Amino acid sequence: MSRESCSTTLLHARSNTWCKAARLPEEEACRYFKNIISGIAYLHRLNIVHRDLKPENMLLDWNFSIKIVDFGLSNTYKKEELLKTACGSPCYAAPEMIANKKYNGLQVDVWSCGVILFAMVCGYLPFEDSNTSNLYKKILSGSYVLPPFVSDDLKDLLENILCVDPEKRYNITQILAHRWCRLAGSAKVPQGLVVGFHRMPIDNSIL
Repeated sequence: MSRESCSTTLLHARSNTWCKAARLPEEEACRYFKNIISGIAYLHRLNIVHRDLKPENMLLDWNFSIKIVDFGLSNTYKKEELLKTACGSPCYAAPEMIANKKYNGLQVDVWSCGVILFAMVCGYLPFEDSNTSNLYKKILSGSYVLPPFVSDDLKDLLENILCVDPEKRYNITQILAHRWCRLAGSAKVPQGLVVGFHRMPIDNSIL
């Protein structure tokens, strides 16, 4: 498990200028979060687990769409296969990974997405401690404190994503069906292209 520092700074672009933001309004955070979740769903349809999801590994393109980067700790897996390598940034790691248990790739990525969502809205991470042992205890117990300005709907969603029992943790379908995710409107999230199944688009002007 990497012991790199846990950054609480969120970066987002406004008018093509990168700036620091303490936190984001829930509606704006919801748009980014649904974008991230759709990216994770796409990766797992390809049987790829990222294992190092955090704001530093999220880029914004010209259209304010999230691009997931840095696949140095990612891996492929077979359907229903459990993984065992503990890796990534401790502040974003799922409890089962911290406990050195075998884990489901999608479930650990979903946990990390929950930590990112918490940070976007609250401006700080749910699990932080300068002492690594204490940090692990907080993650294993799922103990965090939400500020009073967080809506009841978001509290409910976070409670179900940051659930220490991976079997009870929300999956992608449950997350996107949650009432909080309606804040971003009804626009469909992109499904992505699967190599070998979809026809790859060709821009003849570029050719």
